Amino acid sequence: MTDEPQPHDDQDVQDDHHACSGCGSTDDAGDTAKTDGGTAVDDAGGGTATDGGAAVDSGDGFEPIQVFPEAEDADLRPGSDDCYKCSTCDTTCPVAEVDEDFPGPKFQGPEQWRLKRSEDHDIDDSISKCSNCMRCDSACPSDVPLSQMHNTARAQYVDEQMDKTSLKYWRNRLLANYGTMARLGSTFPRLTNAVMGNSLVQQVNEKLLGITAEREFPEFATETFRAWYAKRGGEATSVENARRARKRRGDDPDADKRVAYFHGDYANHNTPEVAKALVHVFESFGYAVLVPEQRCSGTPMFANGMLEDARRAAKVNVGNFSELVEDGVDVVCSCTSCSMALRQEYPELFSIPGTAKVAANTYDAVEYLRINENLDGELAAADTTTDDLGVDSFAYHAPCHARNQGLDGQTVELLSQLDDVDAEDVGDSCSGISGTYGWKTEKYETSMKIGEEMFEHMEEADATTGMTECPTCAMQMEHGTGYEIEHPLQVLEAALVDGATAEDEAA
Repeated sequence: MTDEPQPHDDQDVQDDHHACSGCGSTDDAGDTAKTDGGTAVDDAGGGTATDGGAAVDSGDGFEPIQVFPEAEDADLRPGSDDCYKCSTCDTTCPVAEVDEDFPGPKFQGPEQWRLKRSEDHDIDDSISKCSNCMRCDSACPSDVPLSQMHNTARAQYVDEQMDKTSLKYWRNRLLANYGTMARLGSTFPRLTNAVMGNSLVQQVNEKLLGITAEREFPEFATETFRAWYAKRGGEATSVENARRARKRRGDDPDADKRVAYFHGDYANHNTPEVAKALVHVFESFGYAVLVPEQRCSGTPMFANGMLEDARRAAKVNVGNFSELVEDGVDVVCSCTSCSMALRQEYPELFSIPGTAKVAANTYDAVEYLRINENLDGELAAADTTTDDLGVDSFAYHAPCHARNQGLDGQTVELLSQLDDVDAEDVGDSCSGISGTYGWKTEKYETSMKIGEEMFEHMEEADATTGMTECPTCAMQMEHGTGYEIEHPLQVLEAALVDGATAEDEAA
């Protein structure tokens, strides 16, 4: 990983030579370098490919150097030698800050690979304490690919050392594959909500599976986003709504403005209001929103060492989205962990054809509008009152995966354009939940200790409503403060969508 990712610029989109460091390096064909647990892979078949750290001849006559010839089958990252033990990563690690027994990202990454290079060492079981917040990546002054090392080490630990008959393994597998559970839960949402909200069931889950009873299980929506999208007419309706919006705005009604929405499991099953807000906002700017078939981004799978599960999900996602990207359609995400997975983790970990193109053309939804539209100007010109929003001040938390993409300041900057509305950044601390991490009984206390600083800053802020782009950060914020939490897209919808979208839907 290189420097902290910066937002994509218009030239990147036009030339398809996207150079966002959050997506990996880019070759001359516009393809981001990809790996399968090792070094770079060129989509066209050139370059130096690896699968687990051993260099592979690309077929172009180049003879790659065997960095670790004595251990070709091990995932021994050459990046470990770039670490000069400054411990900057350890000082920014939220887990190390509250857990004195956790050795920190420096040990989990380069130190472990040095050990494995010299001797046949097992992966230290403390790798399971890493929350996958990925803060260490942007903190490292030597660009050591720490989170990639952690992901591959965690996967190796699960594959080779974890008891596959243990309840902890199956608990982790269940949490990592939330999409499967969500599809089942959404079949009978009211029944599922009643059962999972029962205190006795929560106690059984804690005793049997190690899923903490301290948290309220997220409710499933009575109608998923995908069901709503299909019922309103699917792609055809979105195309027509966007055409009407372009005509109202004085733009070319026949312009080809389309985006492909990667909504992820949570927005589909639990918070469809966020996904609907994205559709309404993008359509109001004249974009047709396409919603291809998709699986989980893989973020919870990476965090739980289920790399093969993540690979299978990534193949589906890359296969379906790469076809649209080839047709000139960009990918937008409402969850910053989803955009992080597509932009950084897929290229780092998998050599799936099309990964580079998808990574190079994936954006956070708000980021995309700021690049391609005058979003700040339209908010400044919006005749929005606090009555429209229902609140005049937000306590905003930037998720770690937003910070890693260089997006941490954009929401506060945007909302400053609205009269009488304020978004106060509650600091750069981690929320502590880190996806499935804070749902595990043995991690719950650590999770809450990490989140204490954020809770305090939220309560000190002149606001009683929180805001964040990450659904699990939202869970933690609500759990620790009792505040209602909104997504920035919901605020944009209230400020910019003036009812024309609803009229289009009724037409």
